[in-house]
Parts: sequence; C-alpha cells; structure tokens
Amino acid sequence: MPQQDLYHAQVRNALVKDGWTITDDPFYMAYKGMRVYADLGAEKVIAASKANHKIVVEIKVFNTASPITELERAIGQYAIYRTFLGRIGPERELFLAIAEDIYQDFFLKPAIQDIVADQAMLLLVFDPVSEEVIKWIR
Repeated sequence: MPQQDLYHAQVRNALVKDGWTITDDPFYMAYKGMRVYADLGAEKVIAASKANHKIVVEIKVFNTASPITELERAIGQYAIYRTFLGRIGPERELFLAIAEDIYQDFFLKPAIQDIVADQAMLLLVFDPVSEEVIKWIR
C-alpha cells in the first residue's frame, strides 16, 4: 500500500465538503502487468444531467527546496496515470491536487502555466487549513 501524502486527509475532506463521494482510497490501477496507486477516486452526481462525474486525484505537496524538480516528478507521474486511466477508466478525469500557496507562488508563473497547459494537466487547488476546494482548473 502506498504512503499517504502530507495533505491526504485535507484533500479528502475538501472533496467531501465539495459534494464528492470518495469511492477509492487509494485508487488502484493495473495495466499490462504494471500497477500504480493514485491517492483518491471520487464521484459526484451532477444534478442537471443526472450523470455521475468521476475523478481520480493525485496529491502533490511541493515541500522540497526545488519546486521545479517536484513538478518534473509530478508531470511524470501524471503522464503515467493518465495513460493507464485512459485505457482502464476513460470515464474518469485525472486531477493534480496542490495547495493554494503553491498555486499562488509557483503555478501562476507564466512558464509554469505554459508547462501545465502543454501537458493538459487538470488542477484541483485546495486550502489545507480550511480543508476546502478553492478552484478546479481545466
């Protein structure tokens, strides 16, 4: 079983507060003899369409001296998970969960925004203190 990230409980609580039902903790993916674990799987009924929206969330803390090195690792992990998910669970969207301070201090830099856009990464920005979702970025 994988080790939980520092903000695992906070992101889980933020999703529940935002109306999501946690379906998997962790979210297990197996593909062609490889297996990986994303942090959370969740779903939410969208009232307008009465359809379930399903997501997988990978939480990243960015608590080292080099946020660019952390981003390199996150992009690699995100790419692997997105490939596996596209094969075994294409109905789910993959989100990278990051704390609001990292979003403000690092992810809003123009070069980082270009990287995130080029990689087509979906972001979930959360407040670890209030345990709330701040924004969803597609």
